[in-house]
Amino acid sequence: MRPKKLLGQNFLTRDHFAIVMAEKAAVSKKDTVLEIGPGTGMLTKVLLERAKKVVAIEKDKELVRELSRKFKREIEENKLSLIAGDVRDFYQKEPYKVVANIPYYITGEIMRHFLEAKWQPTSMTLMVQKEVAERILARDKKESLLSLSVKAYGMPSIAARVPAGNFYPKPKVDSAILHIGDISKNFFNGISEKKFFEMLRAGFAHKRKKLISNLSMLNTNTGREALEREFLKAGIPVDARAETVSLEKWVAIATVLS
Repeated sequence: MRPKKLLGQNFLTRDHFAIVMAEKAAVSKKDTVLEIGPGTGMLTKVLLERAKKVVAIEKDKELVRELSRKFKREIEENKLSLIAGDVRDFYQKEPYKVVANIPYYITGEIMRHFLEAKWQPTSMTLMVQKEVAERILARDKKESLLSLSVKAYGMPSIAARVPAGNFYPKPKVDSAILHIGDISKNFFNGISEKKFFEMLRAGFAHKRKKLISNLSMLNTNTGREALEREFLKAGIPVDARAETVSLEKWVAIATVLS
């Protein structure tokens, strides 16, 4: 099967990393696993060996036909539900885990779709670009809108780095297996989820500006002087930029702005 560039298809060529993903996700016979873009079915096969059930969503109709033949028995036994469609239109109500080698061009969109969902997965284990995984962990101490959004919902970690040579076609960058565990909305107890993200987006709206200047532009009754006082109380320098502020300190800012 020839990969389609338009759909961002890069197929795994070694099952080693598929096994690493399943192990990191701790997939067991109690689990329903949602796979996004099963491609040639390498990860699907590994998941079927471990999970109670796999729900695989594939946008490429040619691949759906190929996978239907390849996993005919598993589909008949109801161990695999193969759905032709776009994962962004899909919602799963029963408890589930997401394990997937996703199209890299919609990484952020897929994460938001599941992390913000009414019925969240308990965990997500994703093959993503290495740079994106490292940005989410913010090991350089520079946060981003994406890294803070992920950390508000769960605990991210990198399970493995995956060299580009393990895919066909070979991408221009290396990848990483990103695991987001303990997913919930507990962080938003006492804080409006909607308003928190409005604040985050405002904070990162103009990267060259100081955070306090960006937040002063929000439609709020809190003036700049009051913000400066609260920044100092929370131990945030008044000249701080958004990328230098940790998630915990964003909570203090959100409390003031609310």
